[in-house]
Amino acid sequence: MLETLRNIVQEVNSAESLDDALSIIVRRVRDAMKTEVCSVYMRDSSSGRYIFQATEGLNREQIGVASLAAGDGLVGLVAEREEPVNLENAENHPSFQFLPDLGEEQFHAFLGVPIIHQRDVLGVLVVQQTHQRRFDESDEAFLVTMSAQLAGVIAHAQVTGTVHQDLRAGEGAPAKINGVPGAPGIAIGTAVVVSPIADLYAVPQRQAEDRRHELRAFGEALQSVRKDIQAVADNLGSELNPEDHALFDVYLGILDDSAIGVEVIRRIKGGQWAQGALSQVMIEHIRHFERMEHSYLKERAVDVKDLGTRVLAYLQAEDIEERSYPDQTIMVGEELTASSLGEIPREKLVGLISVRGSGNSHVAILARAMGVPTVMGAVDLPYTRLQDREVIIDGYNGTVHLNPLPAVKQRFQEVLDQDRALTRDLESLRDLPCETLDGHRMPLWVNTGLMADVTRSLEQGAEGVGLYRTEVPFLLRDRFPSEEEQRQIYRNQLEAFAPRPVTMRTLDIGGDKALSYFPIEEDNPFLGWRGIRVTLDHPEIFLAQIRAMIKANEGLGNLRIMLPMVCNISELEEALELIHRSHRELLQEGISGELPPIGVMVEVPAAVYQARAMAKRVDFMSVGSNDLTQYLLAVDRNNARVADLYHSLHPAVLQALVAVAEASRAEDVPIGICGELAGDPEGAVLLLAMGYDILSMNATSLPKVKKALRNVHLSEARDLLKEVMLLDKADDIHQRLQQFLSEHGMQQFIHNPLD
Repeated sequence: MLETLRNIVQEVNSAESLDDALSIIVRRVRDAMKTEVCSVYMRDSSSGRYIFQATEGLNREQIGVASLAAGDGLVGLVAEREEPVNLENAENHPSFQFLPDLGEEQFHAFLGVPIIHQRDVLGVLVVQQTHQRRFDESDEAFLVTMSAQLAGVIAHAQVTGTVHQDLRAGEGAPAKINGVPGAPGIAIGTAVVVSPIADLYAVPQRQAEDRRHELRAFGEALQSVRKDIQAVADNLGSELNPEDHALFDVYLGILDDSAIGVEVIRRIKGGQWAQGALSQVMIEHIRHFERMEHSYLKERAVDVKDLGTRVLAYLQAEDIEERSYPDQTIMVGEELTASSLGEIPREKLVGLISVRGSGNSHVAILARAMGVPTVMGAVDLPYTRLQDREVIIDGYNGTVHLNPLPAVKQRFQEVLDQDRALTRDLESLRDLPCETLDGHRMPLWVNTGLMADVTRSLEQGAEGVGLYRTEVPFLLRDRFPSEEEQRQIYRNQLEAFAPRPVTMRTLDIGGDKALSYFPIEEDNPFLGWRGIRVTLDHPEIFLAQIRAMIKANEGLGNLRIMLPMVCNISELEEALELIHRSHRELLQEGISGELPPIGVMVEVPAAVYQARAMAKRVDFMSVGSNDLTQYLLAVDRNNARVADLYHSLHPAVLQALVAVAEASRAEDVPIGICGELAGDPEGAVLLLAMGYDILSMNATSLPKVKKALRNVHLSEARDLLKEVMLLDKADDIHQRLQQFLSEHGMQQFIHNPLD
């Protein structure tokens, strides 16, 4: 049964549209379960009704016509309960509702299961049979498993179908795709799809500007690949036996197969550009082979994919003309990189969407530094179909909107206009101190990782750097930077901010930050070899970095060193000993300067409970609220499926933040925070009340936090903190904080999701 399940999912994955996907499902499920009827009812988002969308065994003329209101009939019951309904005599159930002309009168046995994706009921999958019987446990288990497996595929097909419909008819149903917030803000613009080199599955679909040119390019690419394969075959001819050499004949045979070439040419003549036509045809053939039962034929899919990739590489190499970008460009790709970001003129770039990736990928870090609204992890987005389409990004909530209704688009435009007005208004605060109405001073620092951050940070009035991510220069190279290369990088950063303090976090790799030249492959990387664990296991890396930092600080004296992911006192003491040793050695070498302040990051629950013991051994402490929230709640903050469970205002998180602040005060050690919570006006008010000494954030958020804190009294913030610490739900805390901002004239900082 598992093999059957896998084959059905694979076949549905290859469907070109939602209707095709549903037709495959009802046919294959009916055959697999040996029932007489299989049908799918899909929920219409606008009316809430369940539409009879596909069937094998009932009246096909009723597809798209028959429907049930939410809660009506057995289908409505399944959707309402969100669990299977298994009946041996369906018409005797009180919820049964007869639909005329459907042709189900003769079928008595009924089994329906909900199709649920990311907590939303998309529809109901039903099987029926003539004779009265209750479907057994294995039948029910199979249908539930099938529904769960197909839910994501159906959701993706729904969005893909919406986009395809829009392309053909000029309009389509609104669609919202959930992702992960990468950088805050609203963007409305035109999608420009960026595809990686020679990836058949990532080629954007667009029209050919010059069909003759595209046909000629395709022919030349085919000829080039034939020459390459023949050359390889000739070079290896004396080393291969006839059986092995036959592989090259298979390759050449596929290339010479007139069906493939003719089909690509037909699509180019129909208006597709060569890369898109090749991609479509080759993927269809690949899926055709993958669906075959015979192992030898199945393996031919690999050959077809390889050949298609080779031809595509030549087409992409030939496609060297300079691209033009619309004025409001939203860059879209499967996995955007910092290098691809640099290809678009900054004045034309208004937003970024990446199907893969996290809020901590360095393209997201760079986007936040540049103030470009970004959504990461939009896994359901049919990105290859979005070229030249208008899209809306909600970077505050991590959503992408396609085909928005006019009223929704207008609301987003209003928020965008408000953001721009707010930015102009906040510019006047740059040279003013961050000080509450009753005179309490709160230093605002920035998180950086690239030299591109420096100018923007200083323009926003940053008073120091609370987190310099030293791993970013490591991520941008293909080898470990030498001690001297690091010294120069750190020196540039320290000089740019001098005399303001710069807090440099030692190398923090692992988790979702991997070096291509130092791979860390683990089943659970966030709980694995990362942060201080890596550098203590490789003291040669750690010592070189510390030496480079201390050398860079010579004559400036604004360096602070911070240790990441520390979870026990032994790690802290070992790291401190290495730092002291490096300093002693440099003094002996003639490098002048005192040992810089050394701090520790609190970002795992163990550090919360040992905060006071750690405070006794360091000069300062800083909470990494992003990771701390993730570990306290056991929620991967970069996973769109559980993003709604990640809440930095969770009562447990607030209690942990209070405990760390109290521990630092008990030892008279300064305490800062460098997570996203510090850059949120709601969170900043609470952190002020908790007694945090420094708030560090991305440069874009700094003016907003300054505005918020200059509008409140410290005493009010403390009263608010007492109030919210008695609340048991993150949503209740969030609502109370929004109310507080509204009461103090800061409604512009409230960003609720727009539909």
